[in-house]
Amino acid sequence: MPNEADRPRRVTVDGNGPMLIEGPVEIVREDGTIATSDRFVVAVCTCRRSRILPWCDTSHRRRRKPPGAAPREDGDQPHSHDPEDTDDGDHH
Repeated sequence: MPNEADRPRRVTVDGNGPMLIEGPVEIVREDGTIATSDRFVVAVCTCRRSRILPWCDTSHRRRRKPPGAAPREDGDQPHSHDPEDTDDGDHH
């Protein structure tokens, strides 16, 4: 049986969400600082909307209206009470 330290780390890529990386991990940020996590699996932001970069805060889940989209008949309000399902105007 191979030693766990000898096996490669698994990275799972989802085009609609974060990159999941088996931990522990160290991530070198653009400015050279290092973010570390000792969690079993970490979610790394790929949309760059997260307020806690490099980690995912589920900001990719925010619903956005396409440019020029007509309002919905229900008054253009989200159906969910999840605060992540609202558009807070933060358009990066």
